[in-house]
Amino acid sequence: VLGPGLRELAKRHPSVGEVRGLGVFWAIELVANQQTREPLAPYGGSSPAMNAVLAECKSGGLLPFANFNRIHACPPCNVSDAEIAEGLAILDAALDVADEHVTA
Repeated sequence: VLGPGLRELAKRHPSVGEVRGLGVFWAIELVANQQTREPLAPYGGSSPAMNAVLAECKSGGLLPFANFNRIHACPPCNVSDAEIAEGLAILDAALDVADEHVTA
């Protein structure tokens, strides 16, 4: 449920450079430009854009696990389909914020 849901989000959001993972451990890589793969936050740091995305996650009730330009989706193994759907909806809203920072 989680992987297909994240792949669907990636199709709709130009800020998603790549979604990768297996089981209940996934990463969503956020980019400012899909062609150049310029990260939304530099390696080793953060950015106002990434901070805004993480703040949107938190305001929706999702505690993000982020590292540079990636958000990791790694719920507990006993997560329900309904909980995954709720998390994906919150992440969808946060990716709308990320999309505002896409340059091309």
